[in-house]
Amino acid sequence: VIAAQRQRFVDLGAVVVDATPDFSGVDEAFQTLRALGFETGLGELLDSHPDQLKDTVRWNINAGRALTGPQIARANRLQSAAFSRMTAFMRDYDMVVGPVTQVLPFDVTQPYVTRINDVEQSTYIDWMRSCYYITTTLHPAISLPCGFANGLPVGLQLVGRYRDDVQLLRMSAAVESTIDMNQFVPTLARR
Repeated sequence: VIAAQRQRFVDLGAVVVDATPDFSGVDEAFQTLRALGFETGLGELLDSHPDQLKDTVRWNINAGRALTGPQIARANRLQSAAFSRMTAFMRDYDMVVGPVTQVLPFDVTQPYVTRINDVEQSTYIDWMRSCYYITTTLHPAISLPCGFANGLPVGLQLVGRYRDDVQLLRMSAAVESTIDMNQFVPTLARR
């Protein structure tokens, strides 16, 4: 579904090329800084009301508590390097386009995806890698519905240049204007 969107951009006048930013170190930076954020924001709640937090939240807080100063410093260096690489990469491109997530929507009773293409996921958030890679680079992103696979919706993630949110919104509006949004309205809601 994502690959089929290429023509949409060509029709809008874009020159479309295959290129991939360098995301080395992003997994470690994100996991570390996320854990630190959970401990900072929710650590006191874990101490006072642990029974009110789900397992994954407790896991994140405890991971944050286990961090050392050097680990946090390294994560900050890795994020800074990822930001610099992405900023340099974006000098040559107006937008990066990719999937919002690596999987189709899954059953609501399943808390998270544990395997993708027979590859075991290490944590409960690994299935969102394509989102958190961009989050870690601090670049603006927006998601648009773009179609269906096996009857399930697929999202297109558009990423812009750092602090150029307005241009990303303009480009996203142009892309969105070519998408028949009625296809995403449930039949019961249509008039």
